[in-house]
Amino acid sequence: MFNPLAIVGMAPACTTLSSLVLFLTLQPYSPVAAGAADNSTSAPAPALGNHVELAPHVDEKDQYPVTDPADHDEHGHGNEGISEVHLTPEQRQTLNLEIAKLEPRVIEETLRAPGEVTLNAYATAQVTPRIDAQVLARHARLGEQVERGQPLVTLSSVDMAEAQGNLVVAEREWQRLTKLKGQFISESDYLEASVTRQKALSSVLAYGMTQAQAEALVAASEKADGTFDLLAPQSGTVVRDEFVLGELVESGRVLFEITDESVRWVEAQMPPEDAARVSVGDRARIAYRDAWLDGRVTQKHHLLNEITRTLAVRMEVPDPEHRLHPGVFVDVIVLAGEGEPVLAVPEAAVLRSSDGDWQVFVAENEGAFKPVEVELVRTTGGMAVIEGLPAGTGVVTSGAFFLQSELAKSGFDIHQH
Repeated sequence: MFNPLAIVGMAPACTTLSSLVLFLTLQPYSPVAAGAADNSTSAPAPALGNHVELAPHVDEKDQYPVTDPADHDEHGHGNEGISEVHLTPEQRQTLNLEIAKLEPRVIEETLRAPGEVTLNAYATAQVTPRIDAQVLARHARLGEQVERGQPLVTLSSVDMAEAQGNLVVAEREWQRLTKLKGQFISESDYLEASVTRQKALSSVLAYGMTQAQAEALVAASEKADGTFDLLAPQSGTVVRDEFVLGELVESGRVLFEITDESVRWVEAQMPPEDAARVSVGDRARIAYRDAWLDGRVTQKHHLLNEITRTLAVRMEVPDPEHRLHPGVFVDVIVLAGEGEPVLAVPEAAVLRSSDGDWQVFVAENEGAFKPVEVELVRTTGGMAVIEGLPAGTGVVTSGAFFLQSELAKSGFDIHQH
């Protein structure tokens, strides 16, 4: 606390009050003198007229001076006048200072979300019996590659045996009447035999036999024992075969699941506001372990997940090496859309000024760099979209932090109390 008695104790003999007031006015305040009042001692006051000037700042490593004609006002305050940083070509090279002109460019917005690998349902098929049957033989196993039309399992069914028998009988009767048509057989008898044959054929096809299998059955004629093979509906990998030999399986039971593993689905769960920025056809990148896979958005769900309150965005991801498997969690980056061209610089080029505004350093001329305030619109993919500068402006894209630190150090004012 300021103690006028300490100052009075330091003053020479004064015969008038006006002399004492003049002395107090000229003396700078000294915390040492104030603190010494309690001990009845006084620190020697500095000589009148002494004044410290703020010289152009030089870094401790004597490399990068910051100068400006308006560095110091008449009171020695340099903070208001600092407006540029000047560097020699050698200093710029040492700092790896990089300058680039602002040019309109299309910046894809980067959206991140967790994702899960799923089967490509449009390239997956399930093999199920259409009637109750017993498993007699297995012809394919989990993980094997199968081709379209390849036998997978042999089944036996009482219902199939009856349908096969009816087909064999109906086929023979129809062939017999066909030979006699127009001679001893009426048109109605022939039509009835034809319809019966069609019904018997439709039954075995509905029970799970193919047209080729039915024709082979009719050709053999005597083999209507109720056995039949289920064939692979497509080429792919067997990813499911949950049954055992001798098991009695019901109609609709999934015996095999076959999928094309060359293209996977990845579904990313996104907040609705992020999902709204995504369009079908946008590029995507999938991170799994130490690998990145490229994909593309193919569909967007329209129903919100009631538990997570997110929307699913589906991507197709080519995976010829079969690295992704259904159920695996991955990280997803969606590069959303191609909007209007914008002005953008690397994120490191945009810094906070002393008053909290965003700024970049603009190359005024050879070796001179001036901070200019800008509006930060958004950041995406390591780039910052800015407004407030015209296209063609030269902006420091690497080394801006050094320029800002030098500017801040040169603006330090030792006269502010």
